[in-house]
Amino acid sequence: MLKIAILGLGEGRSTMSAAIESSKVELVKVCDRNEELCKQRAKEFDFPHYTTNYDNLLQDEAIDIIAIYTPDHLHAEHVKQALLHGKHVVCTKPFIDDLAAAKELIAISEQTGKKVFVGQSSRFFEPAKRQRKDFEAGVIGDLITIESHYHADHRWFLKKEWSLLQSFKWLYGGLSHPVDFIRWYLPNIEEVMGYGMISSNGKTAGLKNEDTMHFIFKATDGRIARVSGVYTSPTQPTKRDSGMTVILRGTEGASQADYHELRYSVTDKEGEEKIIHWGDATIKYYFRFEGQSHHGGEYQNYLEYFADSIEQGFTAYPDMKEGIGTVALLQAMDKTLQTGMPVKIADVLGEYDIQL
Repeated sequence: MLKIAILGLGEGRSTMSAAIESSKVELVKVCDRNEELCKQRAKEFDFPHYTTNYDNLLQDEAIDIIAIYTPDHLHAEHVKQALLHGKHVVCTKPFIDDLAAAKELIAISEQTGKKVFVGQSSRFFEPAKRQRKDFEAGVIGDLITIESHYHADHRWFLKKEWSLLQSFKWLYGGLSHPVDFIRWYLPNIEEVMGYGMISSNGKTAGLKNEDTMHFIFKATDGRIARVSGVYTSPTQPTKRDSGMTVILRGTEGASQADYHELRYSVTDKEGEEKIIHWGDATIKYYFRFEGQSHHGGEYQNYLEYFADSIEQGFTAYPDMKEGIGTVALLQAMDKTLQTGMPVKIADVLGEYDIQL
């Protein structure tokens, strides 16, 4: 059984639950520089093996995988050190916040032969898994277009002082989820165009960056997709809509996966319409804590998938290059908001001499 350690115990809370419950990985140590948080997690999970020094994880030869859940600006250095110490890596999204580090990380990963997996947890939720399975089985025919959104009433979030800093952008913190869905089905996006604004609610709170955004993507084969994010407005009832959804429209059918609602609908190529609710059957597996603030089931699904990839020798996606590609797309989206002009992804990658 592969041995795993976790760095960062805020979001890493879900990963602790996932690793402890899994039969494919063994949690051996956790780390956070906040010792009080370490003690809190130790008590919550009855798991006393913690440290406040990342070097203790790096130097432990028994550890096979380090799972990284630190703030975005620390990811590149933490991933680099894990690879240089012979560890496989799980890193939460977004993979890195500065493409200047990408070229070196790709080289180190290739030199060490260690795997890197980006924890885009939404792919590993029950509706998204079923949608992908049906798509790959040809249930809706060939893909024509895809639409995704993440709409949430996060006005409460604006009470956090750091949410009003210039450095905070919903583009990266929120839209990275639906953007990953788009890239999952249309990986070869070449250009993006979008508009954004700070809503009146956002302006009243003092928000510095856009909380309302709509984008159109164009792939190299000519197919188009769209994504949107709205974060400071009331939402529709969940029976009518979903906070996060992805819709595939194919040549012979269509499907929709609704994130939090554990709901999936499909019109297949025979014209049959189905709506599937998982409800009580899996809700406690996916949502293990208060409300829906942490979703350990997805993390367990992807940890086990990554463990299988190490032991069976296949590539677990999103891998490092796909994670870097998503960051490049997000930066292109940021640029089109600033310029009001279409932006080509190749131009963003070219600024950093990155070949994917």
